[in-house]
Amino acid sequence: MPLAPVPVPRRLQGRSVVVTGAGTGLGAEIAVRAAQEGARAVGVHYRSSADGARRTADRVAEHGATPVLLQTDIAEWAQVRALADAAFERLGGVDAVVNNVGDVAREQMSWRDITEESVDHVLAVDIKGTMACVHEFGSRMLDQGHGAIVNIGSTVIVRGSPRAPQYAAAKYGLLGLTKSYAHAFAPTVRVNVFAPGFIETEATLARKDWQSGRGDQLRSLTPMGRIPGPAEVAGTALFLLTDDAAHMTGGYLVADGGYNMVGA
Repeated sequence: MPLAPVPVPRRLQGRSVVVTGAGTGLGAEIAVRAAQEGARAVGVHYRSSADGARRTADRVAEHGATPVLLQTDIAEWAQVRALADAAFERLGGVDAVVNNVGDVAREQMSWRDITEESVDHVLAVDIKGTMACVHEFGSRMLDQGHGAIVNIGSTVIVRGSPRAPQYAAAKYGLLGLTKSYAHAFAPTVRVNVFAPGFIETEATLARKDWQSGRGDQLRSLTPMGRIPGPAEVAGTALFLLTDDAAHMTGGYLVADGGYNMVGA
């Protein structure tokens, strides 16, 4: 017999959580899951997906949390500084942050198509933008005396990306900044990486290579036999913000269905 569904745990009861890039995809599901887990307020960050952010905010409210919309281009450090100030003021302090924003160069189908503009943008968002968020939110968390940060990484660092080398390079850089700030902020603020494998977001499902057999190929190579939707891994990402992960910092948590079998 299949196991009975387990109720969603209330691991974030009374806490405030900011999720960047929460207008669509994984970010939206993490924001909603935070509300389901008892967060009192959820900062729903977006850059251009205003309609998606409002939909996420409505779902957050349905689960009893107060949604706070936050619009920023995280590639600009000054805007991130203003974002952190606004979040701490409007949420009454920030207990946890999920840095989900990242550019995967989705339209690039081969390394042959790489452009300097794409390299600059991916590095500006994935490394500089994430670093700015960790720096600005983390320093304010130090002042308040507690906090936890999760950076969304990728298992692309294990295998590389012949499609988009700039994306793999950026996610590898994410490890360095995570470990650096984990050292700098310890023991008051924890900083970790959550690395999902492939996720079937709407954007992924719309990709031409996914529709022409790439998805089927990856499912066949994944021991778990499927590629999850974003809601399935949202709770895994949030685990790193909870008291159950209180002794984890500078870590790298993988959820890829066994595709890479990362380990010692």
